[in-house]
Amino acid sequence: MAEMFSYTFMQNAFILTVLASVACGVVGSLITVNRMSSFTGSIAHASFGGLGLAYLVGIHPMIGATLFAVGSALGISALSDRNKLGSDTAMAALWATGMAAGLVFIKISGTYSADLMSWLFGSIMSVSKTDIYLTATLDLVVLGSVVLLYKEFVGISYDLEFTRIQGVPVWFIRGLFLVMAALTTIVLMKVTGLIMVIALLTIPAAIAEKFSSSLRKMMLLASVFSLLFSVAGLFVSWWLDLPSGPVIILLSSIVYFLTLSTGNRTG
Repeated sequence: MAEMFSYTFMQNAFILTVLASVACGVVGSLITVNRMSSFTGSIAHASFGGLGLAYLVGIHPMIGATLFAVGSALGISALSDRNKLGSDTAMAALWATGMAAGLVFIKISGTYSADLMSWLFGSIMSVSKTDIYLTATLDLVVLGSVVLLYKEFVGISYDLEFTRIQGVPVWFIRGLFLVMAALTTIVLMKVTGLIMVIALLTIPAAIAEKFSSSLRKMMLLASVFSLLFSVAGLFVSWWLDLPSGPVIILLSSIVYFLTLSTGNRTG
């Protein structure tokens, strides 16, 4: 283990893993209780269009992916009906459009980059200090928003119409939630890649839901589970010389399927 942490890239990977687990647990819990796991996949795949555009015009891939992810999240919010936080049709359309646009942009650019593959399948070993600072900033935004607006997030998650009647600006809370989810998705793509990010956002939260009696406790447990799975996956991938993203997802899935045999949620 000492040898593992003697490398700067492993130190950065570990720090990002810890930081990403916070946003993953909190935002993943909101996604899970709102039954919007497909939203994560939609945002991740829509952001591929931003990656392709970034390579075409020569800007940093993170900028392109973030712009497309946030734009897609706000688009889903605008297209959603009054009773749901998202529209299946809108999400499916954005999912396909983002992937198609990305492929076209990449083809036009005439370039191929290994960095692009890291966005698709994850490359936590290539984490930079900038990635760490961005993830830490996201954690502050997510935690600050949830602390200040916890009751509002609970309201839109469990009884949207009643929350609306109480005078809560549902459109703002909903939009904030979707933007946080989009930004968290982009950050986690560094860990597991676009293809598997939906699993990391939903599996720890799904496990935590079985053992939680409140959204607050669910968020805490989901963050802990996400941290345990990610750190364990990081160690296993190092020892066995395997890609870290798939290992993290496999470990998460094994625990999830084991918990399916347990009883109902506890307090």
